[in-house]
Amino acid sequence: MNWEAVQPYVLSVVLLLSFGALLLAHLSIVKMRRYQSRLEHSEERLRLSLWGSGDELWDWNIEQGTLYRSSSWQSPVELDPETQDIPPNRQQIHPQDLDRVSEALSNHLNQQSPYFEATYRIRSSDQQWIWVLDRGKVVSYNQQNQASRMTGTLKNIHHIKLAEERLQLFAQCLENISDAVVICDTSFRILEVNPAFSRITGKDREHVIQQQFELSLYPSRFLRDIKQALMKTSSWVGEVQEQRSDGQTYHAELNFNVVRDEQGQIQQYVAVFSDITERKTREEQLSKLANSDTLTGLPNRALFLSQLGELVEQQKRHSLLMFDLDNFKKINDSLGHQLGDGLLCKLTERLKLFPRNKGQLYRLGGDEFAILLENTNDIHTITSLAKELIKQINLPFFINQHELAISCSIGIVLYPEDGQDPQSLLRNADTAMYHAKNEGGNRYLFFNDSMNKQAVKRLQIENLIRHGLKEDFFSVYYQPKMDIHSGKLLGMEALVRFITPKRGIISPATFIPVAEETGQIVEIGAVVLRKACQQVKAWIDQELFHGRVAVNLSAKQFMLPYLCEQIDDVLQQTELPSYHLELEITEGTVMQSPTMAIDTMKKLRARGIHLAMDDFGTGYSSLAYLKQFPLNTLKIDKAFIDDMDTARGRNMVDTIVTIAHNLSLTVVAEGVEEKQQLDLLKQLRCEVIQGYYYSKPLSSEDFTRFLQQQQAPNTTKVARTTATLG
Repeated sequence: MNWEAVQPYVLSVVLLLSFGALLLAHLSIVKMRRYQSRLEHSEERLRLSLWGSGDELWDWNIEQGTLYRSSSWQSPVELDPETQDIPPNRQQIHPQDLDRVSEALSNHLNQQSPYFEATYRIRSSDQQWIWVLDRGKVVSYNQQNQASRMTGTLKNIHHIKLAEERLQLFAQCLENISDAVVICDTSFRILEVNPAFSRITGKDREHVIQQQFELSLYPSRFLRDIKQALMKTSSWVGEVQEQRSDGQTYHAELNFNVVRDEQGQIQQYVAVFSDITERKTREEQLSKLANSDTLTGLPNRALFLSQLGELVEQQKRHSLLMFDLDNFKKINDSLGHQLGDGLLCKLTERLKLFPRNKGQLYRLGGDEFAILLENTNDIHTITSLAKELIKQINLPFFINQHELAISCSIGIVLYPEDGQDPQSLLRNADTAMYHAKNEGGNRYLFFNDSMNKQAVKRLQIENLIRHGLKEDFFSVYYQPKMDIHSGKLLGMEALVRFITPKRGIISPATFIPVAEETGQIVEIGAVVLRKACQQVKAWIDQELFHGRVAVNLSAKQFMLPYLCEQIDDVLQQTELPSYHLELEITEGTVMQSPTMAIDTMKKLRARGIHLAMDDFGTGYSSLAYLKQFPLNTLKIDKAFIDDMDTARGRNMVDTIVTIAHNLSLTVVAEGVEEKQQLDLLKQLRCEVIQGYYYSKPLSSEDFTRFLQQQQAPNTTKVARTTATLG
């Protein structure tokens, strides 16, 4: 075969084969590129899917100890790509989770589990612990059937885990909370309850699920009203009563709220309630204590004022009777407070049986009571009640072998005639009661305007006294005491005078009763005592006087526990010797508590102070007590002196003088104004007189001149010799 002849054909075949090879290579390259493109697209989809899901892809070559991570989210976590640790991220796992993760991984590598799955905490580069879900599976084994390669994903579940923990916390709270929780649908069908529900109601969970929530002590419309409130305001709160499974009633504070979906539609109702039975019981007990008198069990002043205020606020016509017991203090002082309390309890029991008083009687304090009559201002009804009340109280009480006869004074006001507010009504009722007592007690009086004027005047006097004490408007006048035979000055009585710049002299008859009632008499008495001692000390230093000054002690002053110490202080400050001081005490004062009076009088006598009983014969002194009183002087009241123009009057004075002399007491006659009285007193052997016959009460300046006249020659009615201590 000629080469040259076949050469073209060979070349053509070669070229065709080369072209075919090139074409095949091209087709292969195109196919490879398409495959690569599909692979890249697949990887891109996988990468995007992992990125979108928040998962990280990892590939662990166990034999080589290399770890590949896609790091789709966990770039903050730093891992060594080459490690022989098992697990490979051992250094980043929380110590508390490490054993659990290692065990799960070992079980899978040893073919004891189909796959590996664990939730645990790993540490990020900023040293924070985050929760992850790690899933993987062995994808190849070596010839020894040991795992050689493992792949998986790592998911960041930190937020999910925190939400789970929060839900678990809420679940534990619901399980352990002391309040009952009930979840209902919108038809009030129970879906779920917590253990506290069963504990409070006594009903098991299994018996109430899918049952209707109900309040058995209330009508069905009550739940409908709650539902309407939930529709409007999304919540309802109130206190209810319900029965337990054993029939026992309990109090509960119930709170209803709604649960809405994402569209704002109501899906469920949640009821939370707590057992407040003990609290309500305590509140009732406290309310009873707050509104009831502990001694008598009657409604007290607080409840009285509250109900009086309600009547006024509602503008209901009503009447108020306020009363207290006459001379109740004497019963307390003489027979003891325990017996006095017993009397109040007996009185309460009696008045509770009084039909017209039912539910209307109050104890305001001490021996003061009140009756509220609603919806009536009928004078006949009110006076009938007042008369019957007095009659019931007048009936004798038998307590501890004592028969007690008492009376009361009643003040009556009408609404709205006698006051437009509770304070005015109470004040005016008290004013009317005060006037009833001043008229002798055992009576009732309706309030009127004249009483109010007198009450206002009394208040003005009280304020005037307070101002006078502050501005030193109280001064002391002195009335001499003279020897009835020689006409010598033996001493004087210190008398208080209230002289104001604008109103001039205020009569003692006007301000002393008010001062005694308000207790201001104690401060006035202290002022008089101090000023009298100062002035007498000055006269003694001037050698004008060497006798004794008599100072009156009021009942309140005499009862002071620190009286003796107060007098000691005055004598020490004024430097007046105690034998120049005489204290005058009335019969009524010492007879309030004779035992205590004797003790106080002995203490005063031990200090060298003379004691005189003032206004003798006007009270109710017991001769048995009189001889026990450590007195020096007995003063006959002016009322007996004025009555000496009658035989009976003279005999009375004679009897008093005789009693005094038999007790070795000096007798002083008060209020002597006429020569005839003086002559009669001489005949009756009275030693000392005091009154206008010799002198009216004098200011300190005038009395200084009087003393100076006593020392001058030819003084009328007065002996020339200096007064002695008599």
